[in-house]
Amino acid sequence: MQNSGKKFKIGVKDGLPIGLGYFSVSVAFGVQASLAGLPIFISVLISMTNLTSAGQLAGLQIIASCGTILEIILTQLVINSRYFLMSLTLSQKTDESFTLPNRLLCSVGITDEIFAVSSNKNGNVSNKYFLGLMLLPYVGWTLGTLTGALAGNILPSYITSALGIALYAMFIAIIIPPSTTNRGVLSVVILSAGISCLFYYLPLLKPVSSGIATIITALISATIIALIFPKKQKNVREENENVA
Repeated sequence: MQNSGKKFKIGVKDGLPIGLGYFSVSVAFGVQASLAGLPIFISVLISMTNLTSAGQLAGLQIIASCGTILEIILTQLVINSRYFLMSLTLSQKTDESFTLPNRLLCSVGITDEIFAVSSNKNGNVSNKYFLGLMLLPYVGWTLGTLTGALAGNILPSYITSALGIALYAMFIAIIIPPSTTNRGVLSVVILSAGISCLFYYLPLLKPVSSGIATIITALISATIIALIFPKKQKNVREENENVA
């Protein structure tokens, strides 16, 4: 029991920087949700049940444009499909303490940052450590959304509009560094932007809803660039070994 408590505390310590980062980013989501007209409790509920910035922002855009449930489901499947692979990888590092209920509970907290920290941990990962690791990011993401939703109803419009670009700035910060060193990433960014412009400006494509446009853009861009810049099997094996 004492060992389990120690592992939990280590997980909480490792998750603190992630939680602080999630708080600042989710404030922007809360502001965006407020500007879209969502009630505060709905905005918070979305963050409590999703924990995915890109997926939530895309879903929010579909909701704001009165899209369908099917669009939201398909968009989330496309955007969050990487979590399937992350979960499969982490399942190779879990110890015997991970029962089926533990796996179902911890699957909620598998994000890019939590995956990176847990996968680079020496040895197997226990359920207590993982629960501690995901605790503060989950709390930070939820409280940040609440703070942003409240601020969106209180702060002047010019301030909330400025805060609303924070999520987009985060996405730019994510794609720019790898784009400078990886031709495949740079190509998919440019191609995605080009296809998005076609949906926005062409009269024939403009009636397509934002959710369907996002799905089509992601699928076309990923497929074309994967064919042009395929990863060699040797590199894929090396990456998998490093992650595992």
